[in-house]
Order: sequence, then C-alpha cells, then structure tokens
Amino acid sequence: MSNLKIINNEKLSDWAKDIFENNSYNMIDVSEKKSTFRRALASGKIFVGEEVFNLIQKKQMPKGDPISLAEISAVLGVKKTSELIPLCHPLPIDHTATKIMMNDEDFSLEVYCVVSTVAKTGVEMEAIMGVNAALITIYDLSKIINPDLKIDNVKLLIKEGGKSGLWKNPNGLPSFLDKIFK
Repeated sequence: MSNLKIINNEKLSDWAKDIFENNSYNMIDVSEKKSTFRRALASGKIFVGEEVFNLIQKKQMPKGDPISLAEISAVLGVKKTSELIPLCHPLPIDHTATKIMMNDEDFSLEVYCVVSTVAKTGVEMEAIMGVNAALITIYDLSKIINPDLKIDNVKLLIKEGGKSGLWKNPNGLPSFLDKIFK
C-alpha cells in the first residue's frame, strides 16, 4: 500500500485545468446555440486530360462511369465528415446533392456539392468533404488511363444560416450562381 499516491483536491483541479484549459484541441461548445437552418455549397476541379475526358464523355471508362460513382461517393463523404475530421460535430444531414460539370476547354470536371441541415453549427466541412470524396473517386477511376491528374481549387463558395447569415466567397462565384445570389 505504500505505492499509492494521495492526491489532494487542489492537485486534482490543476490536473483538470491542464487537460481541459491548456489543451490545444477543443471541439467548439455549441450546447447553448439554437438550431437553425444551415446550408453550404463547395466546389473543386480535377484535370483529367483529353483522353480520359473523351472516354468519360463516351461512357467508355474501364472501371465504369466516374461521374455516377463520384456522385454517390460525395454523399458518403458528406455523411462521414465527423468521423474523418476530429473536431467536427456529427450533424444530422437533411439534404445533399452533387453536380458534376464537364469542361471541354481544359479537359476538367468541376464538382459542386450542397449540404443542408437544421443544427447548431454549419455544414461547410461536409460540403467540402463531399467535393473531395467525389474528386478522389474520379481520380481513382481515371488513373488507370492517365496517372497525371490534378485536383485543384477546392473551396467553399457559399454558406448560410446561423448568426452570420449569408456568406459568399469574396473571390467571386461561378456565373450560374451569381444570378441566384445577387
């Protein structure tokens, strides 16, 4: 019994302070916030090259259609965000949708992912994760033809809800969104 250490309350409270106040990793406390409607839209781009681009257009990719699978992958990315990013709150996702646009000028595919919920915190990370999951899926299905692929320009375009209201990316929005968010 001589190996037991007696810790008084003062030392115990110092230990708690060290862990909980001085730790650099803290999930933001949203317990006092009200649940409100939240929505976010993110985008990103993958450059696949002319050969892959043409095969995708003709639906002749060896592993299947990257666009269809990327849209499914985006949903999974949205739903798994809090499992992959340690300080993200798990959120009930009310809606998500993904749109993939093909750009024949630069042989790229542009992914747009929107996510909405009624919650105490926003869904920006979920939208960005949806975009990334879609882009990486396109990469995986395309690398067999062309391993020289480039993912670029993943960003949050719009978020709305909560205390801050509507936020639009200060670098501008794609022209088709300008008409919606004047």
